[in-house]
Amino acid sequence: MLGLTKNVKLSPSILSADFAKLGEEIKKVENVADYIHLDVMDGHFVPNITYGLIIGESLKRVTEIPVDSHLMVERPEIFVDDFCKISEIVSIHYEATYHLNRLVNRIKENETKAFVAINPHTPVEFLQDIIMDVDGILVMSVNPGFGGQSFIPNTLNKIRKLDEMRKSMGLSFEIEVDGGINEDTFKPVLKAGADILVTGSYAFRSENPEAALSVLKKGS
Repeated sequence: MLGLTKNVKLSPSILSADFAKLGEEIKKVENVADYIHLDVMDGHFVPNITYGLIIGESLKRVTEIPVDSHLMVERPEIFVDDFCKISEIVSIHYEATYHLNRLVNRIKENETKAFVAINPHTPVEFLQDIIMDVDGILVMSVNPGFGGQSFIPNTLNKIRKLDEMRKSMGLSFEIEVDGGINEDTFKPVLKAGADILVTGSYAFRSENPEAALSVLKKGS
């Protein structure tokens, strides 16, 4: 069984949760989630607006699960310090900043794990000069901006390349995958080298979110 040989981490995204009862929704996944994923969108970097720091701060009042903040925003340097205060992981997009190394170091100076996210069209080779400095790479397996999209199959090649790069360079950064993760897609993603799975619709729109996530956790 795949889950018995790989320590799979799960980061359910509240983008698909019922915000009228967010505390209750979080309780449904607490027993199996390693992180709670915040998809922060500004309507500029992606064509949608979601939520900001206030939601992240409210999460800290209802759960002890670490927060995994994914900043899909222009000029992320404006926001990282505040999100570092509430997050275990902060992901910034390769495509969103001109000074990636500086921003990665700033996140780490805040004692937060620094992940760099890449859109589906961005080659992993572009990360060659930053992967030595990061704690993780977040691979978007859908086009960012909306939940409920289908997994882009070519993403598997990007995950494999990243896994090969870290092995050949003796690095230990984690590979996180976000988009279209469900019971049909998660095994190839893990086999390709992923360590952390982000899932929104599959978890929160199922009848039993804990049971749905347990399938991913156990590899069964």
